Amino acid sequence: MGRRWHALAALGVAFAAAAAAAGADRGFSFAAVEAVAAPAEEVSYLRKVANFLWQSGETSYHHVWPPMEFGWQIILGTIIGFFGAAFGSVGGVGGGGIFVPMLTLIIGFDAKSSTAISKCMIMGAAVSTVYYNLKLKHPTLDMPVIDYDLALLIQPMLMLGISIGVLFNVIFPDWLVTVLLIILFLGTSTKAFLKGIETWKKETIIKREEAKRLEQISEEHEYSPLPTGPDARAVSKAPSDEAESIWTNIYWKEFGLLAFVWIAFLALQVTKNYMPTCSTWYWVLNFLQIPVSVGVTMYEGLGLMQGRRVISSKGNEQTNLKFHQLLVYCFFGMMAGVVGGLLGLGGGFIMGPLFLELGIPPQVSSATATFAMMFSSSMSVVEYYLLDRFPVPYALFFTIVAFFAAIIGQHIVRKLINWLGRASLIIFILAFMIFVSAISLGGVGIHKMIGQIARHEYMGFDNICNYDV
Repeated sequence: MGRRWHALAALGVAFAAAAAAAGADRGFSFAAVEAVAAPAEEVSYLRKVANFLWQSGETSYHHVWPPMEFGWQIILGTIIGFFGAAFGSVGGVGGGGIFVPMLTLIIGFDAKSSTAISKCMIMGAAVSTVYYNLKLKHPTLDMPVIDYDLALLIQPMLMLGISIGVLFNVIFPDWLVTVLLIILFLGTSTKAFLKGIETWKKETIIKREEAKRLEQISEEHEYSPLPTGPDARAVSKAPSDEAESIWTNIYWKEFGLLAFVWIAFLALQVTKNYMPTCSTWYWVLNFLQIPVSVGVTMYEGLGLMQGRRVISSKGNEQTNLKFHQLLVYCFFGMMAGVVGGLLGLGGGFIMGPLFLELGIPPQVSSATATFAMMFSSSMSVVEYYLLDRFPVPYALFFTIVAFFAAIIGQHIVRKLINWLGRASLIIFILAFMIFVSAISLGGVGIHKMIGQIARHEYMGFDNICNYDV
């Protein structure tokens, strides 16, 4: 456990150091380095490493936007994007791990533009999935399938992470993004797969017990209810998994708080767009996002710690939230946003496995992760648009594709779950999507890295203060 925390702390320090360095002047002096008593070879080696990571006036990013023409690229990209959105919406991961390689390898966008368009597709899939889920009930409890208290705990920090991730997307070189991506995806996919096996075994035991119970009932013919008897209505009509009204299935107070966070972030981002980059007001508006997100999260977190609020979807397993647990959930919520904004993925790659570890049912985990992603992905789309990171026609087309694909995917998989009686199907789809994303995105990143090294291109950090929209 100690090693895990040390690794997470080291990752956080690395992020902070990179951000601080990116805002600094590139005119780095090596006089101090040479003044230190060290062998000449060592100084030369350090200078080479520093020049590789940071050179004055250099940039490793030049956007590539292919013209929008009807051809095999558009057709194949649409098909892959359709299936990526369909399966990604079911697993609660968005599908960004499929979208980014498709946009890069098939359509022909550069990696960072692909990241931005991927966020547009995730937003389209998330909006349609949330609309589909708003009318659904919890699989075993009398409550919505979306856990609004859980979303209120995670979403504000997710939004804060998105803003940090978009900033890092401008700063970080592609090779660093690739390394972080492979490490993250291989770990989370393995964790989700093991959780799926565990859930599958539990479902198998439940199905065996139900089969034995049905055999016992079939052998007893002493009593059979009449068609007009008191049990006739229950026998003739199975319970529905849909609420009677979509309006009564929404917790409006929690929804309003989530909307407040989104609107506050939107106002800050739009206002910041009119300020000179790296000016005092630019950073003031950036840092104002912290009290907004932390304030709402602490309101929900203190309620969970004091027992005034509960994560209802856990059913009888309710316990008051401990302070260290609150910190862990906030940290992972923010990291999900950072990863989402940096890599163009849905935060569900982290939130999905996290919710499952909390004991949340797969249906609720997927629905709640997608609900939080709807807010975070739409905000990142706004931020990318203000940075002029994607062509609008392409983004609009693929957003519409993802929107309809998510609706169809939700409908088909829901029917499969009802037929098979195995919600673990959602977990296996989640693990499969994450693993395929690790292989595809990792392969694309490594291939690009080899090409950059062969062409002796600059592969260091970019300066956010010199970024020209």
